[in-house]
Amino acid sequence: MTYRLPPLSAMRAFESAARHLSFKKSAEEMHVTPAAVSQQIKSLETYLGVALFRRLTRALEITPQGRAMLPKIREGFDCFAAAIDSTRSEADGVLTVTAPPSFATRWLVPRLPRFSLAHPEVELRLSSRGDSVDRRGETLLLDNDRFDLREAGSLLAIRYGTGNYPGLQVEQIFAPDWVPVCSPRLLSAERPLAVPQDLARHVLIHDETIGDEEGQPGWQEWLSCAGVSNVDAERGPRFSNAVLAVEAALDGQGVALALKPLVEADVAAGRLIVPFEIAVPSPFGYFLVMRKAVAQRDSVAAFRRWLLDEALAVQPNWPAGV
Repeated sequence: MTYRLPPLSAMRAFESAARHLSFKKSAEEMHVTPAAVSQQIKSLETYLGVALFRRLTRALEITPQGRAMLPKIREGFDCFAAAIDSTRSEADGVLTVTAPPSFATRWLVPRLPRFSLAHPEVELRLSSRGDSVDRRGETLLLDNDRFDLREAGSLLAIRYGTGNYPGLQVEQIFAPDWVPVCSPRLLSAERPLAVPQDLARHVLIHDETIGDEEGQPGWQEWLSCAGVSNVDAERGPRFSNAVLAVEAALDGQGVALALKPLVEADVAAGRLIVPFEIAVPSPFGYFLVMRKAVAQRDSVAAFRRWLLDEALAVQPNWPAGV
């Protein structure tokens, strides 16, 4: 079959410029001049008969035609990369997974021995990345540098977000709820914790990765759901991530909001309790994201099946806190 395509160099320049939204950064990546990148893109626009970018005074904006073409161009380059990778003897035995720190620490890592036992042929490399969480109102494409699954070895990503990742294969792991958690020692203290109104006498622990900034429910939303109005939702210590907030709760420093699946082991072991069975759904979920070109690799397929099976088994019995 004969393919009538524009020069590969022009499509590569378009993909790079679309990812960076900058001719200068694209030129640095491709080791050419910005003028060369601009000329390659102009030749592609001439070939197609449409404009792919709007060249503003201090910015570069992709046009609707360019945005529509971008996912398939990316998919094509991904297929090229997968074909090259498949010739490397070690390619299928090494699997790199990126995940949010809290998910990796509190849910994934404790389960990984089961994966290693079932698949000793796979060399798993886990990377914990804080930028594996979507930002409010953001729709991620592969033109976002921090979400470029074509990085060397970065084959799979676990993201906490909307699941709207055009051009990628996306599967939901689970959609968690937010629940209050605390050390059982708080129940034996002098201050009661029998009804939600009792939180007025306890320290509220804040995870700063949730709340209005990320579109996630915070203490104000939970208290409103519980019908409580006599508690100051803003007081209490603040921590930069969920791992630290849960550690503070484990230490008995107060009551924290946590994603239910991420504290199931601590609740089952009695290290934490859920004092009130009032849950606030998260607008985000955990998603397994990958390039379509690598989905059929043996190591990728094995991890996908194992991860989704583990997620299906997450139906913990939540003992009553009081």
